[in-house]
Amino acid sequence: MATTPSMEDYIERIYLLIEDKGYARVSDIAEALEVHPSSVTKMVQKLDKDKYLVYEKYRGFTLTPKGNKLGKRLVYRHELLEQFLNVIGVDKENIYVDVEGIEHHLSWNAIDRIGDLCQFFEEDKNRINELRQIQQKNESENEQS
Repeated sequence: MATTPSMEDYIERIYLLIEDKGYARVSDIAEALEVHPSSVTKMVQKLDKDKYLVYEKYRGFTLTPKGNKLGKRLVYRHELLEQFLNVIGVDKENIYVDVEGIEHHLSWNAIDRIGDLCQFFEEDKNRINELRQIQQKNESENEQS
């Protein structure tokens, strides 16, 4: 079964919490995603049914290898999109919200191509400088019109 954006948000958050603290609790996820604990419990049960995690009532849960692999990939996607938006000059205060808005709407093929583009810019910093010059030129032209 394909994951939904909501499932991906939960798996990504659970993965990050386990990486950071060694465990993830319903209350931690609810706080991080700004949802009610009952919503977390429902989603955790669904993720358990779909074999992304193992849930034991009152004992917590752990990611399965399938869930761990997807969590790692989702975190990579998020970080790559932040890097991409930074490289192309998006204002820092907009990056997180923009990534949250687009990350579920791109194919993995598109993510891979964005990775290639980031690599292209990072391998030669002159390319970033050239992009910044184009952006400054366009902004000054926009201000004059």
